Amino acid sequence: MIQICYFCFSDPAKKYQFYIMSTEKEMSDEDKVTQTSEEILQVEGKATEIEPTAEIDHPEQEHEVEEEVDYSNFSKDQLLHALKELVSSGKILQIESQINQIKSHFDEVLQKEKEEALEVFVKNGGAADDFDYRLADVDRSLLAGLNEFREKKSDFLREQEKQKERNFIAKNAILDRLRELVDGEETTHSINTIKQIQDEWKKIGPVPAAQNKNLWASYNALMDRFYDNRSIYFELKELDRKKNLEHKTEICEKAEALVQLPDLKEAIRQLNDLHEEFKHVGPVPRDEQETLWTRFKTASDAVYARRKEFYEGQKEVLKENLLKKEALIKKLEEFRDYQSSKIKEWNNKTKDILAIQKEWETVGAVPRENGKDINKHFWGLFKQFFHHKNLFFKELDEIRTKNKNLAEELIQKAESLMNETDWNNTANQMIALQQEWKKIGPTPEKVRDELFTRFKTACDTFFENRRNSTKQVNKEFDNNLKEKEGVIQQIIEAAKGTGLSAAALESFINQYNTIGFVPRKNMKEIMSRFNEAVDAYVKQLGISGAEKEDFLFRLNLNKLQADPNSNRVLNKKEHGIRKQIADLENNITLWRNNLEFFAASRTADKLRNQFEEKIQKAESEVDKLKKKLSIIREF
Repeated sequence: MIQICYFCFSDPAKKYQFYIMSTEKEMSDEDKVTQTSEEILQVEGKATEIEPTAEIDHPEQEHEVEEEVDYSNFSKDQLLHALKELVSSGKILQIESQINQIKSHFDEVLQKEKEEALEVFVKNGGAADDFDYRLADVDRSLLAGLNEFREKKSDFLREQEKQKERNFIAKNAILDRLRELVDGEETTHSINTIKQIQDEWKKIGPVPAAQNKNLWASYNALMDRFYDNRSIYFELKELDRKKNLEHKTEICEKAEALVQLPDLKEAIRQLNDLHEEFKHVGPVPRDEQETLWTRFKTASDAVYARRKEFYEGQKEVLKENLLKKEALIKKLEEFRDYQSSKIKEWNNKTKDILAIQKEWETVGAVPRENGKDINKHFWGLFKQFFHHKNLFFKELDEIRTKNKNLAEELIQKAESLMNETDWNNTANQMIALQQEWKKIGPTPEKVRDELFTRFKTACDTFFENRRNSTKQVNKEFDNNLKEKEGVIQQIIEAAKGTGLSAAALESFINQYNTIGFVPRKNMKEIMSRFNEAVDAYVKQLGISGAEKEDFLFRLNLNKLQADPNSNRVLNKKEHGIRKQIADLENNITLWRNNLEFFAASRTADKLRNQFEEKIQKAESEVDKLKKKLSIIREF
């Protein structure tokens, strides 16, 4: 039967734990009672020593020495970047504190943004119960990153527990091998085998806490039995302690050299590795333990002192950074109430703002007590500018949407007209639509080209169809021009001969008027030549005075009859003549009334004569106009 006794001795400098195992036949009850603590300490070969439990060398202190980071000055983009770097490092337990700091700061920033958004929503007339805050992309990315860390941590812990179970099984298997070795026949290879078992045991990680104590007790008890069974235990143990002393001395030398390493961060990293290595090296001779530990601790303290000195020196740098950030805030305050009605000006100011932000991000950390306030001040101004900008572009979007609707209405009209063949009227409508299109303001960029292409296609389709039709029309116009030139030549030739008559001239005019349109560029010229030919003919007729005037008026009416809108033109002319008659008759009545007020004097007689002359001319003009009315009625 195996009996396990646990002894613990305390000392101000260190603690040791021993597990002593013996059989009942090897230790009597009397021996157990009389055996003193001093005797137990002297039996080195029957104890497996556990190294001092100082904090830096404690088995449970698995974490590395991490530099503290102040996340209170970080923007959400910086927090996201830092979060991604930490999560991708894979150091789940070491980064948990930093992850919690990032989450705490992010929650604070997000809550503030929600409160500001709710305040704006309520000010704009919304009900607080209807408020629904929409997260930004960076918010969702941060939440996803935090969730990813939680999942990784959960997976890590689950895997740790599974690994502990596997480690428990592996260590039990080693205990079985160790029991076989202890209970078996001693060979020359036993010491190598025991060393191999020790190495394997050391490489296996932690086991569930509930089994840890029993495992260690069994392992140490079996190891003690093994050395009890060997007559050379004390020699081997001492040799092993000396090798451990050499190993730990090398570790101390490496730690002492780190104080000269320029890269402080790298020095801290290497020191963490040395602590881990020092912790797993076995015991050294008792008289060297305190000295060796003090040497290693002194070397570590020297590196930590460098780090403390570095952070102390950073205080001045932090103060300088505070002044720089205060100067940037002053620059940013110039944009606090910026307003403009032009996109280009907003974009230019945005570049200035982003340049300030970039400069802000290049400035390092500030004193912790100032970090929160200065960060809040800067980002408050930053958000205010972009809030004003967002309002401007929101209004602009509304205008662009309205313009889009107007553009689509014009497109529908143009598309409905593009296949019409009433060229003149449709062309006028198309041109009017084009003029309206020019007056439309900006439309949304994503549909701007599409809208213009549709409108242009409809217009181009109509005008291309008209051009194709005009080619045939132009040919007809050229033929009409030749025919009219022939009629003009006939009038000129007839004016040179004899037997001229008004009827013949009217026949020429009717012939001329029945011919269709001529090319636009020739219209004035051919009309001028026609009028000259007609005037020459009339001159040869010998008609003069009122008769000539009536004759020319009739000729003019004959010309009007060739116009497709002749009825409307004649009605308009008739209306104009009637108005002239009415105006003249009103003037005549007024002038006759005025004659009654002239007194008998030389000056009054002169005025009376002038008014009577005006009345006679007006009455004569009225007669001529009435004659023209009678002529118009004939048509």
